Amino acid sequence: MPAFRGQYSYSLDKKGRVNVPARFRHALDPEAEDTFVVTTGFDRCLFAYPLNIWEQKEAVLREQPITNSRSRKVVRLLMANAAESTCDGQGRINIPRQLLEWARLEKEVLINGTLDHLELWNPEEYARYMGDIEDTFEELAEDLIF
Repeated sequence: MPAFRGQYSYSLDKKGRVNVPARFRHALDPEAEDTFVVTTGFDRCLFAYPLNIWEQKEAVLREQPITNSRSRKVVRLLMANAAESTCDGQGRINIPRQLLEWARLEKEVLINGTLDHLELWNPEEYARYMGDIEDTFEELAEDLIF
């Protein structure tokens, strides 16, 4: 499975479209059909999953018990805001207005590769988030198997 890695900065156009870095488009599995599912992410960013990976995530969500209130909330937040967007001829995806507003995306978009999906950030929000991390990389990584 190809991994998305790296960070890129792009401008958001007036129609809510942003370029997907060529490196990321080339890493897409053909099963994704050049399509991403964009939804709310954590920490005020958006997640953009290739369609085939998103379908795997949906399968996991389907297995969550409807009787669990936390499961219901996560499913609602992810699914109610999920929008498919196929790359156009110029490699752009369209981001719905409600997602742009939620992530506070206005002009610039920072796109991070995060293994199986992309994160779309307002650069100022990302800088604030990174500045708020009080732990050092070493401390954060202590509990990881790497």
